[in-house]
Amino acid sequence: MKVNNIHYRSLWIEGDTVCMIEQNLLPFQFKIHKCKNIYQTCDAIRTMIVRGAGSIGAAGGYAMLQAIYQNKDNQKLVTELEQAKQTIDSTRPTAVNLFYATNRVLAAAKISKEYAISEALAIADECVEQSKQIGIHGNSLIKDGYNIETHCNAGWLALVDYGSALSPVYTAFDNGKKIFVFVDETRPRLQGMRLTAWELKQHGVPHAIIPDNAGAFYMSKKKIDMVIVGADRIAANGDTANKIGTLEKAIAAKYYGIPFYVAAPSSTFDMNTKNGNDIIIEERDENEVLYCLGNTAENKLEEVFISNSGSNALNPAFDITPAELITGYITEKGIRSQLL
Repeated sequence: MKVNNIHYRSLWIEGDTVCMIEQNLLPFQFKIHKCKNIYQTCDAIRTMIVRGAGSIGAAGGYAMLQAIYQNKDNQKLVTELEQAKQTIDSTRPTAVNLFYATNRVLAAAKISKEYAISEALAIADECVEQSKQIGIHGNSLIKDGYNIETHCNAGWLALVDYGSALSPVYTAFDNGKKIFVFVDETRPRLQGMRLTAWELKQHGVPHAIIPDNAGAFYMSKKKIDMVIVGADRIAANGDTANKIGTLEKAIAAKYYGIPFYVAAPSSTFDMNTKNGNDIIIEERDENEVLYCLGNTAENKLEEVFISNSGSNALNPAFDITPAELITGYITEKGIRSQLL
């Protein structure tokens, strides 16, 4: 993706420093955040400086790489990486791509240090290629003139480049199809309003931000032709964990007969998890609900309290969409109507 005519991935590594677009500052400020060690990279994952299933996986791979670079005794490499893996895995419990990355690098380290390094570097590159293929396959579902709704951010920021849910959108647009995207604001962190809308504007794709509770309204007025969302974990039976609010969109789409697709690379499919009941749902700080970040008239970022004083909040980061509500899964290998 290009920003100011310069191509960027959402994250990359320079030497032993992990560089990433600071997603918490978008769309108000575009800055590169640099993590000089594994602990800074873990903090960036935890605080959502980097976010999105694929980008989290790539960050996990890079964090393992930083641990490898810090290793001074090859005899202790596996032990040190096992400890590093525990630290990295504890940052975000829901996105399976994180565990996919750390498991992959640890397994490679048991063969050789060189192999572990190559595997850690390969994760981000493979995510980019998978995302590109998702766009090619998903484009076949999008007809000229389609209005598409999406939830949260599953674009190039979330998957290193191209994206999952947005990759078919970009491919369709680049192929000359006239499309329009309804962008759910995605409370409480507003990833749709702040990240997806920013991406679409950068790419020139026509779109509008809508309140989270407006999706069913537009579906009822026949304004939406299909819904495409991403995923943070897909269980063996097809149940899908994605950003909170996805379930509501799937229920409404089912009622109004609108196709509802989940786009994700193979690394997001967790065949060791039987169904959605076995997926751990991350509970985040209530302040994400009670406060909101905005840009003042003086162009300064300011976090303001937007709730009733003294009230508490609940903040589940994800919900589970049952497989029976999902029309199909768009992967780098093609489109699947069901998993089992």
